[in-house]
Amino acid sequence: MAISVTLLGGTATGALALSVPAAAPGAAPAAVTPLPVAPVENLIVGYKSGATEARSNTAAADDAKAKGAKAGEKVAFERRLGTGAALVDLGGKLSAAEAGDVASAFRADPDVAYVELDSRAYAMATPDDTEYAKQWDLFEPTAGMNVPAAWDKTTGSGVTVAVIDTGYVAHSDLASNVVAGYDFITSSTAARDGNGRDSNPADQGDWSAAGECGTGSKASDSSWHGTHVAGTIGAATNNAKGVAGIAYNAKIQPIRVLGKCGGATSDIVDAITWASGGSVPGVPANATPAKVINMSLGGSGACGTSYQNAINAAVARGTTVVVAAGNSNANASGFSPASCNNVINVAASNRTGDRSFYSNYGTVIDVAAPGGETRRATDTPGTVTTPENGILSTLNTGTTTPSAENYKPYQGTSMAAPHVAGLAALLVAAKPSLTPAQVESTIKTTTRPLAGTCTGGCGTGLADATAAVAAVTSTPTTPSFENTTDVAIPDNAGAVSSSITVSGLTGNAPAALKVNVDIKHSYRGDLVIDLVAPNGTVKRLKSSSSDSAANVITTYTVDGSALPANGTWQLRVQDVAAADTGYIDSWSLGF
Repeated sequence: MAISVTLLGGTATGALALSVPAAAPGAAPAAVTPLPVAPVENLIVGYKSGATEARSNTAAADDAKAKGAKAGEKVAFERRLGTGAALVDLGGKLSAAEAGDVASAFRADPDVAYVELDSRAYAMATPDDTEYAKQWDLFEPTAGMNVPAAWDKTTGSGVTVAVIDTGYVAHSDLASNVVAGYDFITSSTAARDGNGRDSNPADQGDWSAAGECGTGSKASDSSWHGTHVAGTIGAATNNAKGVAGIAYNAKIQPIRVLGKCGGATSDIVDAITWASGGSVPGVPANATPAKVINMSLGGSGACGTSYQNAINAAVARGTTVVVAAGNSNANASGFSPASCNNVINVAASNRTGDRSFYSNYGTVIDVAAPGGETRRATDTPGTVTTPENGILSTLNTGTTTPSAENYKPYQGTSMAAPHVAGLAALLVAAKPSLTPAQVESTIKTTTRPLAGTCTGGCGTGLADATAAVAAVTSTPTTPSFENTTDVAIPDNAGAVSSSITVSGLTGNAPAALKVNVDIKHSYRGDLVIDLVAPNGTVKRLKSSSSDSAANVITTYTVDGSALPANGTWQLRVQDVAAADTGYIDSWSLGF
């Protein structure tokens, strides 16, 4: 899986594959290898909506030139991103410090909402298995995702899943399910196809020589990462060959953003926009917009505005966005897009039902899914000692350019995320009216506990395809309203609230109103939680207690039969004891 690198405030961060060695049991955690320090070529500048530069390319060009002159650099407006932000060419490969000077000039302008250094992302893992019997991740009762029984009700028909990754290398076990995608890599050098953006998302190989991708970077072979991810989601099934895809009647839309030395945030942001049916300047409209996006990529640093704006817009168009948590055995809150809101953030579990040793963790994780372990944490890094415990999928034998098709097992959160993307496709195919919020809620509330352990936090548990599909097919889907904006809960202070405005319903709320709550807090016993109805009626959901566990992630059932359905509902939370803090992550009402 690739982690997207973001350069902020003069600090370089990047996106890489998620296969990371772990420390031996009892040893201190191994230090994460620093990412290569790549030169900076572009800035992403978001202007406030009232600024002339937000609407006029000419004004944006004039502004870029003026800001560059102020910083002593040659700067030019390059193009408008799909989110409306301006991509600014720094006139060459500047150091982080030099680029930071130009960024400072923009940040000093009151008409500028945000400035981010364009970053790079890199692919994150590899596949290895050829027969369904080896796909433990789909069917084994201990740690599989319980997929086969879900196929009785849905196989993904009518749903397009965009795989924003390295592109697609031809494979006969995928070809029948691939629809037209796009190559969003702007740099012809990184793309290796002799040009910039074009309509051909073919994977040209992401191999690189030592030192080619920045100081300290190592030589690497081509990963064919996007093809491996695509196989997990939508490999052809019941065709007497290879592996079975989770949503094997869905369509795969390959979108290429990762090439040599990873991929730029600006290209990934435009790919998210285009994949979900948004408009990107200079790019033809997407004829088959995706209802699900998979991003097995990422990089260091908290979610930036560029990513968040693109993701928010995609979700608003009705597209569910699934991302990999990262492979650094660290808190996922320090990685992007894993730490973005409005995504399903997926950690990796292994064949015994424990968190995979490399997987990121933390309160921003939504669910876990099989990511496998092709070696044990104590085995020599870089070896493949337990291939039978990896995730088998479609691949290619070429070390640089494409060669013969094959199958291989990979490990990584890059492998876990497409399991959930495939599940999302099954749900949308079964119930096309589902919103992204309902898809996420269904997946999170139908998980089962991990058979093993997850130190650090793996969300609500292991995704369960059969349980999730049953939840949307056995009973009518109820109207759902959600608020995903974080609200800080101050320590031992007054109550805070998060609001949801409900409209379009008639009469009163149901007698079994579902209140889905996701609150991150280090000591949940301190919390008092109330639901406040539109007419001011208060329903106590939780009182304070001596419960020392973390987080409140649950569903409360409230008798709302005497309460008006339409109007503003509030989730009110108060911390009544000292020493612990947290925040309302999200909550929703199911009518």
